[in-house]
Amino acid sequence: MMRNIWIILVILTLFAFLLGWLELISFTLVAVLLVTTFIKGQLVSDYFMGLKDVDLKYRIIPTVWLLIVISVIAFTYYFPVVD
Repeated sequence: MMRNIWIILVILTLFAFLLGWLELISFTLVAVLLVTTFIKGQLVSDYFMGLKDVDLKYRIIPTVWLLIVISVIAFTYYFPVVD
């Protein structure tokens, strides 16, 4: 099972790398990248940090942190500060 998670993480990372390398960035693709980043973060916290089988109150902490960070990134990308 851990090997499958690792392969998914590599595929999502390569997807993000290729979008940047090929300069295929648009508003829609940034949203897709942020969603894949959330998925990757959840996979890491569930399987590599071992939080998959613990109580919900402990799993919610990294999830909320990740949502806050991704939301701030999305907000600053979609609503930039212009002088």
